[in-house]
Amino acid sequence: MTDSNEILSIKNIYKVFGEDPDTAMEMLNNGAEKDEVFDKTGQTVGVFDASFSVQKGEIFVIMGLSGSGKSTMVRLLNRLIEPTSGSIKLNGLELTGLSDAELLDVRRQEMSMVFQSFALMPHMTVLENAAFGLEISGVAEQERHSRAAEALSQVGLGEHGSSYPHQLSGGMQQRVGLARALANDPTILLMDEAFSALDPLIRYEMQGELIRLQQEQERTIIFISHDLDEAIRIGDRIAIMEGGRVVQIGTPEEILRNPADDYVETFFKGVDVSKILKAGDIAEHNPASLIKVNGSVHPFEASEICPYGYLVNEQNQLQGIVPTGDIAGQSPDLSTLQGLQIDRHESIYSDTPLHEVLRKVAEVPYPIPVVDRCGAFRGTISKNLLLETLSHG
Repeated sequence: MTDSNEILSIKNIYKVFGEDPDTAMEMLNNGAEKDEVFDKTGQTVGVFDASFSVQKGEIFVIMGLSGSGKSTMVRLLNRLIEPTSGSIKLNGLELTGLSDAELLDVRRQEMSMVFQSFALMPHMTVLENAAFGLEISGVAEQERHSRAAEALSQVGLGEHGSSYPHQLSGGMQQRVGLARALANDPTILLMDEAFSALDPLIRYEMQGELIRLQQEQERTIIFISHDLDEAIRIGDRIAIMEGGRVVQIGTPEEILRNPADDYVETFFKGVDVSKILKAGDIAEHNPASLIKVNGSVHPFEASEICPYGYLVNEQNQLQGIVPTGDIAGQSPDLSTLQGLQIDRHESIYSDTPLHEVLRKVAEVPYPIPVVDRCGAFRGTISKNLLLETLSHG
């Protein structure tokens, strides 16, 4: 059964470069590895049995070192490179069986691509460059200029339509390239190392711009990168490739906590976990520390192991914090509990990055409560828990 949110499905994709891919595929199907195929046939296996899906509205990052197959992969998705074997479906449509004319329609209407090179026409204005793809598609001048102007406005260049590329900075030129892709209103935006040629500060700015666009417009974006910090910052999920294989897929948190193999673990070694994990990712939930305001749960028996109790209402919303030593062996009513609770207690939201909660955790004597944006209690973070988490980075 297909996930209703699944927009792109890739199953068992292979790409063999060379004059005799059939022989290479026969060897691969019989269990040969890519190095053996190359040694015996001279055929290069660029992508090896890759399978994954992309969900509507997510930024899906494909990353790996040079030669891992990531750029080959993105070109397979829109058949700039023909796959040797496997299936690629866009909203249920099998792309590998399309005719050239049908594929051209998909590229024009469903998939736009942004490359590392800005590829702007120097003799065209910014507006004309942004409208260029629409012009090739045969869209009338008035409509294409209107759509291009809207796309330029989306990337913060609404007032630069009459400028020429040489009058713009590198970051602004890349924004024009992004606007050109957006003007088609594509189902999926493919971005191949799109920011790697930019200076670090401009690159960071463009990453923020991409995140903003995705949040506002719920764009589906497949982003190719070799930069782990970039992948972590922008990616909802990351696919890590090595030697043509997809070795692991997951959120940055999932991969950091459970690397699939030594390659992935080495890839993430030294990463600042405080910038990846959020408070809700590590919060501990101990039922013995809860005090329901209706009196159905009492912390008194656990006062030695839970020195603080957390008052919650029937909707599990945090009401306050009570030192359990003050009520050990008692059955106080709600008014007594409220009288004993800590004044102006601190709490943190579950989606707060760990590097933003370090000071709060350090300053309070109790394990700090973590709540979601509706106020529901999600657990606590103690000093020991925080230090243990950070030490695993």
